[in-house]
Amino acid sequence: MDGREILAGFDGSPAGERALRWAAAEASLRRVPLRVCHAWNWPYPLRPQDGDALAIARGMGAMALGDGVRLAREAVPGLDVRPLLVKGTPPGALLAAAADAALIVIGARGSGGFDGLPLGSTALHVPAHADRPVVVVPAHERADGARRRIVVGVDGSPASEAALRFALHEARLREAVVTTVCAWWDPAAVPGPDHLPFTDPGTVKERAKARFADAVEPCLADFPEVEVEQRFVMERAQNVLADLARDAILLVVGDRGIGVSPSTLLGAVTRAVLHDARGPVAVVHERDPEVKEP
Repeated sequence: MDGREILAGFDGSPAGERALRWAAAEASLRRVPLRVCHAWNWPYPLRPQDGDALAIARGMGAMALGDGVRLAREAVPGLDVRPLLVKGTPPGALLAAAADAALIVIGARGSGGFDGLPLGSTALHVPAHADRPVVVVPAHERADGARRRIVVGVDGSPASEAALRFALHEARLREAVVTTVCAWWDPAAVPGPDHLPFTDPGTVKERAKARFADAVEPCLADFPEVEVEQRFVMERAQNVLADLARDAILLVVGDRGIGVSPSTLLGAVTRAVLHDARGPVAVVHERDPEVKEP
């Protein structure tokens, strides 16, 4: 992975502040600059006739951006923090600014919406349309803390391979353990001419476990210094990944898994963990060139 900057969206919300601190720590670990982006826009349907009104709106955006830069510098003294003020929507601003970023970091919910909303529109739109990893950080700290462990979902798809490489790279930075999880629930997905009818569930399970091992082995060989534990569970991935990562510092998934149509921007598993996870979630894309090499 190269030395490109970390891009963080900031809007002053609690989730935005947590995301900014997470991004600052990540930039420090990677020894790269942090770009703090704030998008401002006229919030009403009709454009104002008075140019002063737009100037006030822009000025308020500049103040919010200044707060974000200050918070980032307080979180990591000495960090190279670079402000970016953009006119437009938050998703559009972040995606346009991401060309020089290795990673995008956003809060799970912005300053709009309503109490109890777990995920805002930006937290869905940016991971769906980005071409590089996106970390979505929830608004509230977990009461039980977190272990130095990273959980990654693996299903043999190209996106999950990219997710595994990203998880291993993060673990190397953080001296963390990686837990690879294969949640296998559909025996019909096991290749082979004689898998129907299912007269031998044990054989089906062993084939699935072997496929899991084959999927992760090439990546693990590139990161021999990272401690890895493997979990194989007979359950739907969207039902177990968030729970298995409840004490992890990061949960990593691909944008879409095996068997999902290429026209689907985010698979069902990815959408589920974004809604349910108690900690930060990284969504990694098959087409992202940043995670192809260790």
